[in-house]
Amino acid sequence: MSNPPPDAKPGIGVTPDATLVRSYLLGLQDAIITRLEALDGQPFKTDQWDRPGGGGGITRVIEEGGVFERGGVNFSHVFGDKLPPSASAQRPQLGGRPFEAMGVSLVMHPRNPYIPTVHMNVRFFLARDPAGGEPIWWFGGGMDLTPYYAFEKDVVRFHSICKQSLEPFGAEYHPRFKKWCDEYFFLKHRNEPRGVGGVFFDDFSELGFERSFALMRSVGDAFIDAYAPIVERHRDHPFGERERDFQAYRRGRYVEFNLVFDRGTLFGLQSGGRTESILMSLPPSVRWRYDWQPEAGSPEARLYSDFLRARDWA
Repeated sequence: MSNPPPDAKPGIGVTPDATLVRSYLLGLQDAIITRLEALDGQPFKTDQWDRPGGGGGITRVIEEGGVFERGGVNFSHVFGDKLPPSASAQRPQLGGRPFEAMGVSLVMHPRNPYIPTVHMNVRFFLARDPAGGEPIWWFGGGMDLTPYYAFEKDVVRFHSICKQSLEPFGAEYHPRFKKWCDEYFFLKHRNEPRGVGGVFFDDFSELGFERSFALMRSVGDAFIDAYAPIVERHRDHPFGERERDFQAYRRGRYVEFNLVFDRGTLFGLQSGGRTESILMSLPPSVRWRYDWQPEAGSPEARLYSDFLRARDWA
């Protein structure tokens, strides 16, 4: 996870209502599952789990569905005596503090290569003071789109919905969080973005608890409106082995990012979370090739030339 901007400071001096956040997150998980099940035509499996160190979660997963080859919408609420290194890397003064973390995280991998993979996450962290002082808290989240065969109409819509979700809180947030997303979801060893971006924020508390929570909710609530119409537009688009082969190749980039760079994955593993739920984000089939390059002028080459670059889509 990239460094927070210089003006980002975890909340302090306010006692946040973690119960209110938990209630919202559980409701968000239910709302998203209801819409995704309607899109797919098959139900998600529910898997409730407990974390030995404290807390647990509810994993909702689908495999070999009508639209989604694999996907999951995970709620987790964990707590413990020592904040993991991935959560305190930018805040060494918080290292070792008791913590509480909750969030909803989803990744959907459609079977049809003309439907993009999508990721969304909203979360809340609370670091307590062992001496009894005020807790330090912050929100994070965002969503991003990873197409294989990209369409400008889809990308513009996705970014426009992201922008609309942030506009009520100030004109500065969308460009700031869009840039943060472009920089975060970037494979440094490949020198290429994972997809076409979206919005991303972390360590966010600058609006106070109520407004910061409202901003996080607005992003979470915007997800279905941003993604569902793209699924509906391309769910019946014909495809063959060529498209599936390219999809499997590009999915390899997704795996590389999640296992090498993603701080959410690292936090889950370091905090003793449930491995099956943490790694539900990985696609079911992936293919790597040695030094492969798309044919010039091909639809596959167009993904690189026209879409895998920073651009003001909204």
